Amino acid sequence: MAFQGKKLINNPDDVVTEFIEGLVETYPGLQYLDGFPEVKVVIRADASGATYDKVAVISGGGSGHEPAHAGFVGEGMLTASICGDVFASPSVDSILAGIRAVTGPMGCLLIVMNYTGDRLNFGLAAEQARSEGYKIEMVIVGDDCALPPLLGIAGRRGLAGTIFVNKIAGAAAAAGLSLADVAAEAKRASQMVGTMGVALSVCTLPGQVTSDRLGPGKMELGLGIHGEPGAAVADLQPVDVVVSHVLKQILSSETNYVPITRGNRVVLMINGLGATPVMELMIAAGKTVPKLQLEFGLAVERVYTGSFMTSLDMAGFSISIMKADQTLLQRLDAPTKAPHWPVGSAGNRPPAKIPVPLPPSRSTKSEESLSRPLQLSEQGRILEAAIEAAVNAVIVMRDSLNDWDSKVGDGDCGSTMYSGATAILDDMKKYS
Repeated sequence: MAFQGKKLINNPDDVVTEFIEGLVETYPGLQYLDGFPEVKVVIRADASGATYDKVAVISGGGSGHEPAHAGFVGEGMLTASICGDVFASPSVDSILAGIRAVTGPMGCLLIVMNYTGDRLNFGLAAEQARSEGYKIEMVIVGDDCALPPLLGIAGRRGLAGTIFVNKIAGAAAAAGLSLADVAAEAKRASQMVGTMGVALSVCTLPGQVTSDRLGPGKMELGLGIHGEPGAAVADLQPVDVVVSHVLKQILSSETNYVPITRGNRVVLMINGLGATPVMELMIAAGKTVPKLQLEFGLAVERVYTGSFMTSLDMAGFSISIMKADQTLLQRLDAPTKAPHWPVGSAGNRPPAKIPVPLPPSRSTKSEESLSRPLQLSEQGRILEAAIEAAVNAVIVMRDSLNDWDSKVGDGDCGSTMYSGATAILDDMKKYS
């Protein structure tokens, strides 16, 4: 079944350039090169290749994954992002324009996701830039953990773990490290991270029809961020089950995707794929952390939850896990002006759960002073019977109250009063 997708856009051919225009209007620290539509490059407003005295860090690829990568341009992270058309690698000319715009004497690091088009075009641009006298290094990120390693024709795909690599490289560059050292930190980070996703729907490209190839009640495990078919289609499962499956796949000792073993420190990213509510992402995060701690024996040092690398309007999320050490944590915690990098929890965390404070009257009186008298007076018995009759009446009227409330409000009045009434009855039973 296919139907025309609904999009709040103008011309489908202009979505990337109009996105860039809106991005730089929103964030004054960003600019773009005046080369539309062929050249679509977002750069730091304070970084000019002629005077830039740090290593330039550039990433990019096909658009449709926003905020990646343009939303991560800023001091302390990317110096520039090269934007291709939707799900299409940027051209060599566009990549070269970005390199020339921001690369100074310290050189440039290209962080490239492992897709054939990106590797080809960024590689050709790197070679031409070197011939022009620029110092260039390139790091390929392939953090996909969905398919057995030997089945991948082009190797593991680049997924949301690339955002960690961008941040670590950007922080290393901001600290003044040499091009070789920045590239070494980025390469090491790329080897420490694994990612796998699950989707409830496929994405809709601007101007094209939507295809629900999954059908009702199904989910897809290990799909790509361009809507590529995943490792398997399965019946929809509770998020607990989904999280357990994904974690076992990423941390499998048989495939050895990432060098993570019990006792290691890790950082975690729960990444929304574009149409997943924050509530669902937080539920996934809340279930993932204790599983990593209790089932896999890992120390979860940082948790980043949100939409970092999307797939247009795809419903679902991915989980990225990276082995951490103190240097890596310092890079992640280093300040950045990149607009879409989250503020993660750093350092020692206070307990996540604390007792509910009691009102002074309850906290200062003994339980005996609050208990029911052993003998009720006649007026007390009448009051107790009246209370019981009132709460029973409320319980009986729950559905009617909800129905009335639905006509003027949100339809939960009866359920709310039912909860209060049953709590009163339970309290009265303690003294019966």
